[in-house]
Amino acid sequence: MHEAYKNMPIMNITVQIESMIAYDDNLLIGTREGQIFMYNVPSKLDETHKLELLRHSKNFNKKRISQMAVVADYNLLILLTDGIVSIHDLNSVNFQLICQLQKTKGATLFALDVQRTKSSTDEKDIIVRLCVVVKRKLQLYHWKSKKFEECSNFELTVPDIPRELSWCGETLILGFRGLSYTILDLTGKPKELFPTGKSPEPSVTKLSDNSFVLGKDSHSIVMDTEGELIQHNPIKWSDTPSVIAWDDPYLLGIVHDRLEVYTLEGCLHIQTIKDLNKARLICRCKQGKVFVASISSVWCVTAIDVTQQIRTLLEQNQFQLALKLTSLSDIIEEEKVKQTYKIQTLYAHHLFYNKKFQEAMDLFLELGTDPYEVIRLFPDLVTPSTSSHDLGDSSTNLPKLPNHDLEKGLRALIIFLTDVRYKLISDTKTKDKDNNKEKSVMESEKNLTAVATEQLLKIIDTTLLKCYLQTTDALVAPLLRLNHCHLAEAEKTLLMHQKYPELIILYQTKGQHRKALELLEKHAKENDSSLKGTERTIQYLQHLGKDHMDLILKFAGWVLEEDPEQGLRIFMEDIQEVEHLPRPKVLDYLLRCHKDLVITYLEHVVRVWEDTNPLFHNVLIHQYKEKSLASMNENATPAEKEISQHIRQKLQQFLEKSAYYTPETILVHFPFDCLFEERAIILGRLGRHQQAISIYINLLNDVPRAIEYCNNVYERCHNEEKTDKQKKSEGADEVYVMLINQLLKPDDAGALMAGCNTKIQRKAQPDPEMALRLLEEHASKINPLKALAILPDTVPIGRIKRFLEVSLQNNLNTRRKIQVLKGLLYAEHLQVQEQRMHYESQSVLMTEFNICPVCKKRFGNQSAFARYPNGDIVHYSCQDRKG
Repeated sequence: MHEAYKNMPIMNITVQIESMIAYDDNLLIGTREGQIFMYNVPSKLDETHKLELLRHSKNFNKKRISQMAVVADYNLLILLTDGIVSIHDLNSVNFQLICQLQKTKGATLFALDVQRTKSSTDEKDIIVRLCVVVKRKLQLYHWKSKKFEECSNFELTVPDIPRELSWCGETLILGFRGLSYTILDLTGKPKELFPTGKSPEPSVTKLSDNSFVLGKDSHSIVMDTEGELIQHNPIKWSDTPSVIAWDDPYLLGIVHDRLEVYTLEGCLHIQTIKDLNKARLICRCKQGKVFVASISSVWCVTAIDVTQQIRTLLEQNQFQLALKLTSLSDIIEEEKVKQTYKIQTLYAHHLFYNKKFQEAMDLFLELGTDPYEVIRLFPDLVTPSTSSHDLGDSSTNLPKLPNHDLEKGLRALIIFLTDVRYKLISDTKTKDKDNNKEKSVMESEKNLTAVATEQLLKIIDTTLLKCYLQTTDALVAPLLRLNHCHLAEAEKTLLMHQKYPELIILYQTKGQHRKALELLEKHAKENDSSLKGTERTIQYLQHLGKDHMDLILKFAGWVLEEDPEQGLRIFMEDIQEVEHLPRPKVLDYLLRCHKDLVITYLEHVVRVWEDTNPLFHNVLIHQYKEKSLASMNENATPAEKEISQHIRQKLQQFLEKSAYYTPETILVHFPFDCLFEERAIILGRLGRHQQAISIYINLLNDVPRAIEYCNNVYERCHNEEKTDKQKKSEGADEVYVMLINQLLKPDDAGALMAGCNTKIQRKAQPDPEMALRLLEEHASKINPLKALAILPDTVPIGRIKRFLEVSLQNNLNTRRKIQVLKGLLYAEHLQVQEQRMHYESQSVLMTEFNICPVCKKRFGNQSAFARYPNGDIVHYSCQDRKG
């Protein structure tokens, strides 16, 4: 695909190379003859440079050096030679021997693990562990006090001699020749994986502390320490590699005389480096630097400049690999962040153009890409105003997606914009809370930020609206109820799609109530319209509130004309906005324009809402009166007369029960030639009982009604507390005397005083029998002196015997009650006087030696004190503290 590495032969030696290890810029070679060579390899290496031989131990050992390892932090060189592991000083001239691990005699393999950690005090802590294979046993050592100490509790026996061994975190990965791979944790619990395949030699390459690569024939399988596959697709080499090295992000393997380079992600073949004659060893020195060796030759394989690789990879659309290389590069962190963002943005666009819409949107969201840039990918969603100013004219040059792909893209865009919208609103709320807690000086900067956020929300919501209209109609209404849409653009879009109910919601949320109501009125009479009828207009008007009272009254007219019964719900529904409408204004409107609905409205106001404003009670009585009078003429039909009778009953009941109308005002507007019962009720409310009784007796000739009236007045006056008005009412306690007087001597004086027309007054006949019967029945309620004053002299004394007996008995009872009460009050007075004298007879002697039992201090000359019933004296301020 591209050149990731370049190789350069750096050395040919006459001895046979058996093992090799590298660290920093140093290369150590162990030979079959037992010699060790240590070279310095410059970072910038070319054909003119020669390697510097730092150290050479010619007579180090007569046996071959099978394996080498370095712990640079402790200057340790670990060797496996002649079947034993030895530790040497890396800095000494001849790699002086520090110690030999005698128990490792017969060893065939070892694995080194170096872990570098930092403590809470930033002190570096280095843990060095060594695992040695001695035949079928595993020995574990750790570096402590400048020597390797054996872990006495760890020595495991395995089924066969391992040919591959590698540390991977807290586990050991073992490979057996011709058998299988095994994961072994430090407790000794094994987990079998899979066989090595046709090739008997195992291959284990560590990637990190929790991942590694295992070889199976020409495949390399990536696994974790739990024995699970990290990626299901293995790396496929051209043939079985002899050795493998990991140089993030590449896996390098020697296949015959070639070095093949692959990536883990995607298992892509990157490069093949040829002309590595009989190469058989490979070791990684540091990032981007690998050494390859044959028996007598060494090559240095170095990575091509990262910038050049990234440029090539971006041309080939290999974005993931470019990102990996960027993260591993040694450029400054700020530049690395910018480069990463750029590559990820290109990758997101690549995903979009390859119709992987959701993946692209997820990446845009993760990057925090400007929503303008994302919306620009859909030319049809870009309005002319935003295209030229915010999004750029290039949006119009983008290819249009087919319908199927467009819908998938729009659905992915909806998810993206919804997430961005939620984040914007959440951030705004958080900032508002912070601003309330601490007011910043930079108010202008905050305002600019708020304006920019509002503008962005406006474009996002407008775009979401267009997306919903093309994908999911059901989401249009919820969006519009809480929207920041651009009004003109959203209006145009909804009209184009004929979404009139949604357009109503848009107008409502934007405060364009007149437009909404005009649209509702226009479509109300169209049979094929979803807005047909008055219901939507009624609901709309109900929620406008008192601030839009003029608008409510303007558009309520056609609704009330179309459907009066339902239309009246605009003013009398049990909704908060409706209840808070200015009721006098509503009443005035109904009186002027829809008078037939006034009674229904006022009955709701008075009975349901229990409004005590006298205005509504007075007007309701007036409307009842008008309705009653309108159907009392001779030309009225039976149905009208029946309605009139029903209304009149309601009027009488209301006059009797309501306590909030003003009878003085009502009486002035009542007729003089009819509605006498109603006039009598009003006169009674005014306390003019003589006139009311006169109407019942002289005009209506209804004695039972007059008696009922007197009973009601008497009960009301004696069962309730008397107000000032009742005390001043004329003869409230003498109603029965007034009634008896009318029965004995009927006259027109009361009726004339009530203002009734003399032409219709009817003269009642005297009824002494009824008067005497009332005198007997209500004897206890009538003042005897006043009753006797109005009785004719011709009445026999025997007829009033019962009345006199009851009156005398009542007077005697009242006198006895007064006498008893007087005696009780006098006795109570004597008791109080006796108690006063008892308390006054007690004295308290206070001297300078008295001590307060609470604070244990003496009483000063000016001390205020308190005395308890048991005789204790305390300071006044100490009285609450006394237990």
